[in-house]
Formats: sequence, structure tokens, C-alpha cells
Amino acid sequence: MAADQKIIAVFTKNTTNPAYEVFRIAADQVARATGAKIVHYVPKQPDNVDEQVAMVEQALKDKPDAVVFIPVDDVAMIDSVKKLNAANIPIVLASNPLPGSFVTFVGADDYEIGYRQARYLFEHLGARSKIVVIEGVPAAPTNRERVRGYKRAFAEYPGIEVLDSGVGNYQQPDGKRAMVKFLKDFAQIDAVLSANDGMALGALEALKEANRTAVVIGINGILPAVKQIETGALLASVDFNMFKIGCTATRAALRHLRGEKVPEKIMLPAEIIDRTNYKAWLVPVEQRTCPEWDEIVR
Repeated sequence: MAADQKIIAVFTKNTTNPAYEVFRIAADQVARATGAKIVHYVPKQPDNVDEQVAMVEQALKDKPDAVVFIPVDDVAMIDSVKKLNAANIPIVLASNPLPGSFVTFVGADDYEIGYRQARYLFEHLGARSKIVVIEGVPAAPTNRERVRGYKRAFAEYPGIEVLDSGVGNYQQPDGKRAMVKFLKDFAQIDAVLSANDGMALGALEALKEANRTAVVIGINGILPAVKQIETGALLASVDFNMFKIGCTATRAALRHLRGEKVPEKIMLPAEIIDRTNYKAWLVPVEQRTCPEWDEIVR
């Protein structure tokens, strides 16, 4: 290893959500292009606090030059962040905000994403419709903000009746389980408002097995979901672009280590992916190129 090679510790939440796999691929791409080394820390149990706490302790021993951090929980991981701060290891926080001292936060406005997603669905449905909601991990700030955005949209569309809300933990099997229960409980479901694509895909599975139909919408723009948009099975997704977030967060860490300027917050815009524009998202992640810094930070 070159003496001046920078080591970046990248913390993600799990191996089961494709969005975090995309994030890791993006970090690796930036590292290859810049000669940095990435060390990935991923809990074996999805979103496991104890595992991530232990991994931070390991990173403190390994002494990376910087950390790119997606916390599994925005409250439980505060003490771990304090330890990294005390060790003077710079942290770029990504996707999920939490208190602490950071080089920058790289993410998207989940409140706006949830609001835009719900509005898009309600405009498609028309005046009076019965819907169900599949939420992500209750403790995740992304989920709380998206649900807050939903509530704003509900207030603006009084003809939309929310039959029930269930937890899908941002996982496809859990999203399917939530949808199976809804299908047993309600004879008519016009639409499914899902807080991510994985759970939306689970809902589509449950609908197919029950020989029922409903309009389904997700968030993330992952490739399997975009393929369902192409077929018409999924109405749309909102691009919470974990590839671009991963690229930008890793670049921010390296810029900071080189003494270059990094803004306190970098927010990527939310874009609706539907039948009019989906083809741009069909490119496999491995074949995508990270955007340049100046394309994101203007």
C-alpha cells in the first residue's frame, strides 16, 4: 500500500437493501479513480445497532483517514459518532442525519420526496380513492420525514382515504407481508404508497399472488423497480439516488483530506421516474459513471 494512500471507512446499514449496495459500488468507483482504499463495514443482521456500534469500535482501532457514515439509527449511534469525533477522525454523514460534528451531510430532502411521491400518486388516482401505506424502518429519519411528507399530501387531498398503514422495514419480504395482511383486511385497495422500492416490489408480489390489482409507487429508482415501471406494473419511483450520494460522500471525504473546501450540506434533487423518462435509470449501476464534483456542488 502506498504510504500516502487514503483509507476511507464506509458504513452502510445492511446487505439486503439494493440501495446500500449501490452506495458501496459508488464509493468503490471513486476510490479506484483516486487511488484511495475503501474498507466496508456492514452489519450481517440488517440495521443492527449492536453490530454497527462494534464496527465503529473496530474502526477506531484501525484508524482510517476518514469515515463515510450511514447510521442504522439516528439516536442509538450518537455515542459512536462522539467517539469518532473525539478521535479526530473526520466523518462525512450520508443519507440519514443525526447530531454530531461532520465534514458535511450528503443526502436528499426526504420530506419533499415523500410529499412529491404522494402528490404524484394522488394526481394519477383522481378525486376519490382508497389507499394503503407501507412505511420503512420506524426509527429511520428517512422514514419519519417521508411519512411527514405523506401527511402534508393527505391534508391536501381529502378524497384520498388511507385504509391502513403497515411497517415494511425497507425490506422486500417485509413489504410483501404487510401487503398480504392489507389484502386480507380490505376488499378494495386502489393504490399502495410505499416508502421505498424494495417494499413496493414486495407489494407487487403479494398482489400478483392474490390475483388483485392496485397502483403501486416507490422511492429509490433501483433497477428492478425501474424494470417494473417499464412494464407498467409500477406507476413510478422517486430518485433518492444512492449512487450519486455514495459518489459525492466519498468525494467529499477525499476533498476534506486534501484540504479542499466542502459545503456543510449537499442535497441532491428528487426526481420522479415514470414511463416518460425511465430509460436513463435502466443502465446497470456497475456501468454508471460517478458525476463530477462540480455537477453536484454548484
